[in-house]
Amino acid sequence: MDIAEHMLRTGSRGFRDDLARAVEDLRRSTRGLGLAWSLAWHDVVSRYRGSILGPFWITLSMAVMVLGIGFLYAELQKIPLATTLPFVALGIVFWGLISQTVIEGCESFVHASGMLSQTSLPMLTFIWRTVLRNLATLMHHLVIVVGVIAGFGLWRDMDLPLALAGLALVLANVSWMCLLTAIISARFRDIPQIVMSIMQFSMFMTPVFWQPGERVGVMDAVLTWNPFFHMLDAIRAPLMGVAPEASTFSVLIVMALGGWALAFGLFTVTRRRIVHYL
Repeated sequence: MDIAEHMLRTGSRGFRDDLARAVEDLRRSTRGLGLAWSLAWHDVVSRYRGSILGPFWITLSMAVMVLGIGFLYAELQKIPLATTLPFVALGIVFWGLISQTVIEGCESFVHASGMLSQTSLPMLTFIWRTVLRNLATLMHHLVIVVGVIAGFGLWRDMDLPLALAGLALVLANVSWMCLLTAIISARFRDIPQIVMSIMQFSMFMTPVFWQPGERVGVMDAVLTWNPFFHMLDAIRAPLMGVAPEASTFSVLIVMALGGWALAFGLFTVTRRRIVHYL
């Protein structure tokens, strides 16, 4: 009787059933990554329809910003331009991937409300859509990355496999952040503004433009406890031929495991209600 009353009130057969449905959603969405990629690519194409350069407008503006900030910070920090410009260029490009994925993740379910209410597509498809859309944008920005690596001779010392491993861990982490913010934003519509403010603040607390000096006091705390520093360091350091922080990959692995446990747990208990939030 208690079970029947619970199902009548909530439409749920209990946590086991919710977990099974969430796992099935994950399985179906990963098997249908082609659909997520098609939706992501359509987003990129439709955003720049009628434009001459398309998404390369963002790449062009980013290249101008890299040059401006590179020259400025080289002068301010009294560091050779050959050191500062690659650091700034790689920092800006990969910070864009991290921040935009997290920010756009807030709207993953909100923007897909029509499809979610009218189709039986897996809900996580729209999380992969956001991640893959920003990965497609990164592909355009690789023009800057390749130019910096070739122009400053970083290819001689860079560790590409380690950088790709770092990128994989970054994607694993921004994916759970995307899922977490998407769920909360579906219920509370002011969350995207809060997330955007947090990411703007984090950009200045993370060595995207500025190079960290001696790790003492506040500086040590900023770098040790800033997850975005580790995410950036895992990709940028190997590309510059420098060893990442000793704890960087351990931190990212623990973050990915703990973050996915949290985000997927929340998805499990809220999955049935997300459509109603929208």
